[in-house]
Amino acid sequence: MTDPKVVESFHMMWDSFPIRVRLIQKDRTVLAINKAAEMEGCIIGCKCFDGTPIELHKVCKSNVALKERKGVYEIIAEQSRMAFWIPVEGCDDVYVHFSIRSDVFSPVHSATDLLKVKD
Repeated sequence: MTDPKVVESFHMMWDSFPIRVRLIQKDRTVLAINKAAEMEGCIIGCKCFDGTPIELHKVCKSNVALKERKGVYEIIAEQSRMAFWIPVEGCDDVYVHFSIRSDVFSPVHSATDLLKVKD
């Protein structure tokens, strides 16, 4: 059972994020979703892979993130996406997962540019 404070913290951090984000247990059960995920029809309690073709999940790095206890990402060129898996501190079997379409970045505003600190 996940501590309710973890779910509360997830909502505090991710509800205003404009892209679908899910809090997921190691067994792939979705524990919480942000507002964008709710608007897309995501459901708490289902498996993260439910309703999508299994081949889309061949790049899943959740086990790596949980084992190494660090955030990992994968660039999925054929889907024009960057996917992220971030383990939750203090919860050995829970991670945050989201993906961002990489084709939304213009040549002027690349992902690298977005990560630079502005003076």
